[in-house]
Amino acid sequence: AHWKAAWLTLRQGRNEQAKKDFEDQISWYPSSSEVPAALYWRARLAEEDNDLPMAQAYYQTLSLRYRNYYYGELARERSAKLKVDTVADPPHYAVLDRVPPVNDLDKITPDEVPTDDLRVQKAELLANGALIDLAVRELRAAAQEEKGNWAPAEIARLYQDLGRYDQAIETLKHAAPNYFAVDLPTLPRSYWEALFPRAYWPDLKKYASANALDPYLVASLIRQESEFNPNAVSHANAVGLMQLLPKVGRGVAKQEKIRHFNTQQLFTPTTNLRLGTHYFRSMVDQFGSFEYALAAYNAGTDRVQDWMGQGKYRDPQEFVESIPFTETREYVQNILRNAYVYRKLYEAATPAVAGASDRAATKGPEAPSTVKTD
Repeated sequence: AHWKAAWLTLRQGRNEQAKKDFEDQISWYPSSSEVPAALYWRARLAEEDNDLPMAQAYYQTLSLRYRNYYYGELARERSAKLKVDTVADPPHYAVLDRVPPVNDLDKITPDEVPTDDLRVQKAELLANGALIDLAVRELRAAAQEEKGNWAPAEIARLYQDLGRYDQAIETLKHAAPNYFAVDLPTLPRSYWEALFPRAYWPDLKKYASANALDPYLVASLIRQESEFNPNAVSHANAVGLMQLLPKVGRGVAKQEKIRHFNTQQLFTPTTNLRLGTHYFRSMVDQFGSFEYALAAYNAGTDRVQDWMGQGKYRDPQEFVESIPFTETREYVQNILRNAYVYRKLYEAATPAVAGASDRAATKGPEAPSTVKTD
């Protein structure tokens, strides 16, 4: 309730009161999920006042404490553009002391897989026979007996090898629930590549490029929509990797001149990617920014047009924080955040690491996986 009131104050143009409200949010509710937003928008108001040292201090605290968060990345971008003179005794802002330290995971270095364990050997045989659920059961039993921390990565690897990327993602989310708050070296590269796979990469990259879209943004959208499960069906009957409604699929298929289209083709990754990237591009063209387009992809174009009419916004970031639907607001922020993590992981990847990832890039499920509902 306090954050909603603070945000309304900013939207009403009452900046002096908003400054106090944002600082109170940090001081009174330091563990709340709104602290990153409060830090960011307090820094933005400091920028507008030309108080660059204060803005820099807030941005730096935000980017260090919330490393891979949506607002953490925005803070890094704005901080890099500030021209702040270095002083011997920089000002201290007591409210920043209230920001809790990162609850860092201990650095995870997985133990070697005990390949001589009979359960592990049995799991490998079961996995080779596409009996993945039985294989996972054996690995979990072996992990309890061996008392090692190797199991999550090994289970995720088996899921990835069979193209069941959604289950690999969920396995490691459970193993490292705080992964967004930590620096990349804290977790093994294999964890990150399973959490952020480049599944169906040749087709994804092809159709993203054909529609002038960043493939990592498209991958992030798919991760949020279906976790790369091509058989996913939502409660609203949205289908496949990019969760297209059959009506949307039929409409875009006509534009793409796909003859004899039927909605079952939406379960085919290539077709879903072709139509989904076309559809998302049309929203970017309609609204002029990825933030608005993502909101429309989730909540519908009519709602976004209504929200855009509710006053002026400094920029798309202010629009995103003003989205009244929590699900849609977090959806947009999560996708933009995940796209940043994707770029950080792969744009500077070494050839050896990238090659290992690419080997699985075209693999899909070898057997139909359980249909996932959102």
